[in-house]
Amino acid sequence: MPAPTQNQAQTQQQQSGSASQGYSSDAAAAQAAQAAEMSVILCTAGYDHSIRFWEAWSGICYRQITLQPQWKKTGVEADSISKPQKQVNRLAISPDKAYLAAAGNGAVRIWDIASLSNTPIATLEGHTANVVALAYSAMGKWIVTGSEDGSVKVWDTRTAQIQRNYLHDCPVNDVIIHPNQGELISCDQSGSVKIWDLADNTCTHELVPDEDVPIRSVSIASDGSTLVAGNNNGMIYVWRIVPVPDGNANLLPVTSFRAHSKYITRVILSPDTKYLATCSADTTVKVWSTEGLDYGLEKTLQGHQRWVWDAAFSADSAYLVTASSDHAARLWDLSSGETVRQYDGHHRAAVCCALNDINLA
Repeated sequence: MPAPTQNQAQTQQQQSGSASQGYSSDAAAAQAAQAAEMSVILCTAGYDHSIRFWEAWSGICYRQITLQPQWKKTGVEADSISKPQKQVNRLAISPDKAYLAAAGNGAVRIWDIASLSNTPIATLEGHTANVVALAYSAMGKWIVTGSEDGSVKVWDTRTAQIQRNYLHDCPVNDVIIHPNQGELISCDQSGSVKIWDLADNTCTHELVPDEDVPIRSVSIASDGSTLVAGNNNGMIYVWRIVPVPDGNANLLPVTSFRAHSKYITRVILSPDTKYLATCSADTTVKVWSTEGLDYGLEKTLQGHQRWVWDAAFSADSAYLVTASSDHAARLWDLSSGETVRQYDGHHRAAVCCALNDINLA
């Protein structure tokens, strides 16, 4: 993550560890216009029906999108329209930092980050239940979503049309894109991890490390070498992905260990592949070394007061952003394990975050 400028550093010194308590509406239009030019895009969302954009280093909330219900002409709230707008379960920023996608109850909405308008430019409708997982492809031309309706869908971002549809027998908890852009990896409530081949439209692998224990989250190394899954019992499972001559791959178990005493809510491997971060209902985030076979504990990040739901690494793997039911998000310096900045302003649980600080130059 780019280091703060002198002005940003001065701002940090003037503040007392906690960020702005709310949205600063002064000069909002000018701030929003500058958003697309910022080197760091950081967003959080929560059960207060809002999405917030933050200056990462100063902690100032410079933009807020409030998700308002829509109403029928009779004055009755339209459930099929309003529910997807109110709830946000997952955020994703496009690789070029141009768009923000938010997954909710039955739909995904996409905003133009540079626009002053809080009206989404596109809506992806097709799921029949909560959309809980969301990811952009490397070029930003398609999005994959996972839902409690048991489906994984691939969407063309230019047409908002479904291109692929894969089915589980139970609610899907997470889905990610393989770095080769040709495979998807999803997990579900039955404890299954599935790998889908986009070219053949088939499930090529199914892993069930602990039957009937829900797999909550999956992550794959940026070089495609390692797959990690975390379940509701606090267990982590690691597989080595070994290519074979026929173009497929073998998944070899590497290790499994109990990372937390309660639910694991999110697992994420760092961009440099050196670390694994695990979020939990036990209020902590733990950072593990991926070197060797034992996945030793490097840091326990303590400070959140309730469940930690989501996390995002900076591009240089030096920082981690987390979102929690205590209404706050935090930026952590992983070298020290200390909180660099706390982002306050959500009135209810902050359940998801997204960070894009990749240098596009």
